[in-house]
Amino acid sequence: MSLEQKINLYKDYRSKMQALEYASYIISWDSETEAPVGCFEERSKQIGVLSEMSYSLERSEEYIDVVKYLFENLENLDDLLKIEIKKVHKDLMNSLKVPMEELVEYSILLSKSQNVWADAKVTNDYKKFAPLLKEIIEFNKRYVKYLETDELKGYNVLLDMYEEGMTKEKYDKFFNLLKAEIVPLVKKINAKNMNKNPLAGKLFDINKQKQFADYLMDVMCFDKSRGLIKESEHPFTSGFGTSDVRVTNHYYEELLTSSIFSAIHELGHGTYDQQCDPQLDSTFLSGGSSMAIHESQSRFYENVVGRSYEFWVAHYPKLKEIFKEELSDVTLDDFYRLVNNVECSLIRTEADELTYPLHVMVRYEIEKMIIEQDVNVDDLPTIWNQLYKEYLNIDVPSDKEGILQDVHWSGGSFGYFPTYALGSAYAAQMLNAMRKDLDFEKEIGKQNLKAINEWLKKHIHYYGATKNPTELLLISTNEEFDAKYFVEYLKNKFSKIYDL
Repeated sequence: MSLEQKINLYKDYRSKMQALEYASYIISWDSETEAPVGCFEERSKQIGVLSEMSYSLERSEEYIDVVKYLFENLENLDDLLKIEIKKVHKDLMNSLKVPMEELVEYSILLSKSQNVWADAKVTNDYKKFAPLLKEIIEFNKRYVKYLETDELKGYNVLLDMYEEGMTKEKYDKFFNLLKAEIVPLVKKINAKNMNKNPLAGKLFDINKQKQFADYLMDVMCFDKSRGLIKESEHPFTSGFGTSDVRVTNHYYEELLTSSIFSAIHELGHGTYDQQCDPQLDSTFLSGGSSMAIHESQSRFYENVVGRSYEFWVAHYPKLKEIFKEELSDVTLDDFYRLVNNVECSLIRTEADELTYPLHVMVRYEIEKMIIEQDVNVDDLPTIWNQLYKEYLNIDVPSDKEGILQDVHWSGGSFGYFPTYALGSAYAAQMLNAMRKDLDFEKEIGKQNLKAINEWLKKHIHYYGATKNPTELLLISTNEEFDAKYFVEYLKNKFSKIYDL
């Protein structure tokens, strides 16, 4: 068989695997947004069948042989296929270390667990979710053992999956810097006791909130012909290539700002996906470079753009138009102070920009224990509550507001959480670079974010997964990662707001 025939064979397998992945994606999306509760058991079986079909293709001798052959002949491939085969070969070699039957069982487990988690959260019943969480943890521990190398062991195996090159040693150094520099700033701000909520006690019609979320899609230039927004228990973004990008949001009558900033956050993810190079859609290089790079984009839009004064000068009039009565006595300055209010709180997704990394640290510390120590699942709520008291001086009143608040562990995403904090740090470094090319405040004050989108597309989005995080930081900032920009950004912003 010639090289060309080998390439065509690989592409044929790729097409089949992507079709199965897309089918699973649609079922999962539907389950999270609109499917009737009674169908979940049957849906789990369908996911299992599709997963088994996909794994059968991936584990076929013919596919393994063709990937190995192309990897051995990289010098004869075009540049794009060369990058793809390097990635596919690495992932395949790792996948082959895990028994197929375990991967199929795990897919079925995850399809069940996310629905059980959602129900457990609503009913505040951790015991309902705990048995499934135990199974998920046990699989991840086995998974780590399968994939361990001389260089990567324990929790580092999972951390590297979400952010190549990151280890607990590097994360420990990063978080320790934030503790040293940011915690004292939080204490100074809290000592001023200036926390006032002009929206307290008010209710905001959910249909009107959805109207403003739709408006934000236009502000962010999100292409509605290639994307949409629906409702789910926990906001998330998923997609398949640049032509099918789906965002969800959650709405609370008493929390107007919650839906606003979760919408901006998720649309940030969606903008990244839509602005990838379309020629990557049919490859395994579509989507973001890494979890932290993806989070850098969502946090950039949410915090750097969305919580800026200039942004609300431009868009607060629209919000007041929609909520004319509710916001009649709330000035622009009042609202700006509110969305940048610093206060230790319970819910990660509702946390302010300054204390948010502390929420991430709680999860990071627990994940280290879960993967590398023998921790009883029944004890996790207590550990969670203790860490919240230690890091945030908060008493957790219920598991619904504690260990059940996030969807991630129900989906097996151990190693994901620290990328949120790292992403915020990446975003600050990118902002520093962007200011050299754009009048940032002027662009934010316009009716849409076209110029900012274009800068991010040129320096980050367009590359998809063809570049790793280190390469993208060098392209966009001409520097390797440096957390100092994040510390400087936070200190400058909040010292000004709170007149320190």
